[in-house]
Amino acid sequence: MTEHTAQVAQECDVVVIGGGPAGSTAAAMLARKGYKVIALEKDRHPRFHIGESLLPMNLPLFERLGVMEKVRAIGVFKPGADFEADNERGYNTYAFARAIGNSPPHAYQVWRQDFDKMLYDHARECGADAREGHEVKQVTQLGPRESQIDVNTDAGERYRIHARYVVDASGRDAFLSSKKKLKRKNDEHQSAAIFGHFRGAELRPGEDAGNISIYRFEHGWMWMIPLPSGMMSVGAVCRPEYLKQRKGRTVEFLLDTLRKNPELWKRIDQAELIDNEVRVTGNYSYDSSCMGGPGWVLIGDAFAFLDPVFSSGVYLAMSGAEQAVAVVDESLCEPRREAGLLRRLERRQRRGMRRFAFFIYRFNGPVMSQMFRSPRNTWQIEQGVISMLAGDVFDSFKVWSRIQAFRLVYAVCALRDWRRWWNERRYRLGQARAQFTGGNTPLDRV
Repeated sequence: MTEHTAQVAQECDVVVIGGGPAGSTAAAMLARKGYKVIALEKDRHPRFHIGESLLPMNLPLFERLGVMEKVRAIGVFKPGADFEADNERGYNTYAFARAIGNSPPHAYQVWRQDFDKMLYDHARECGADAREGHEVKQVTQLGPRESQIDVNTDAGERYRIHARYVVDASGRDAFLSSKKKLKRKNDEHQSAAIFGHFRGAELRPGEDAGNISIYRFEHGWMWMIPLPSGMMSVGAVCRPEYLKQRKGRTVEFLLDTLRKNPELWKRIDQAELIDNEVRVTGNYSYDSSCMGGPGWVLIGDAFAFLDPVFSSGVYLAMSGAEQAVAVVDESLCEPRREAGLLRRLERRQRRGMRRFAFFIYRFNGPVMSQMFRSPRNTWQIEQGVISMLAGDVFDSFKVWSRIQAFRLVYAVCALRDWRRWWNERRYRLGQARAQFTGGNTPLDRV
């Protein structure tokens, strides 16, 4: 008799794999609907995670989830995003207050370890059985409403759960997507990142102090994200080819990289890199060939991940989780509706991702660079871009029509400079096929 069969399997309605923003959102909302939910996080909070910058469209979701005040307490006020420009200040601010959709006029930036812990604790407060140090090793589907989940704990214990539904929010581990061979490497875009945290970096002046700042250099783009207690997240997202060149100490490679943009370097020249700790991670962009099936659904990074240039990850994860909760709820009540609900959910999620991806794939190119450096608000196009930066990518025709106009202007500009556009595109697609190794985050060591 095996250890698993020697004990009675635990029973629940829904198992949620992963304790990041998507998993915590799903667990909290399902528990509030009265379902017996077991949430399983393989690590223990607080644990490191990249992705400190949130979007305004997160805020209404925070209100519905009941964590708005908790986010405000741990966050830095973020009024907008700024990009380099050829003007007296040296940058243009895309202030969220100028958005034309229904997005709030600001967002927040947070330490992800604190944010993720707060959300997981909140799921527990909502009634979910939220466990830490419990790693899912195998999911066996016995039927459309019966899955068997084998779990190992960091204390060396093993047990089994029977659940009516499995929500995979395992992040970039992409547990079910990998097991079911659904995960697909993005053949249009790939990047890798190198980053650290600095104390004493220079903030933007006045009301721009909380902005995320985006800079460019020949191998990619760089970010500066103000965080609580005078800290600043600073890093570079690069083509894999560039990071393969690094030799010697990773700290020195990061600093040499940041020096490639003199305007950014001015702001951190006198700052201190905390603990000389530098992280490298790669293989950013992927998706899954489908989002769900009878009795299971993928949410957040477990379904797909985009390059983080527009800070879309947390919002797409939590928004997708909220939508998935409605699908799980209706599917458990009326199983015959499940297939249609999953298809509708997947179409919605892919639609939002495509709207971000259009900008992400072209962001390093000469045409997009010039359009961000010298924005024009003809036909409210600039305000439409601000709405996109705020995360308003799903339901607003007013916003989407302006984004369509932006794409038209982009196409005209690309035709005018078609050789540079073509060369950048060819290089981007070549880098998407490159292999990247050498990351030092927990995920990269898996």
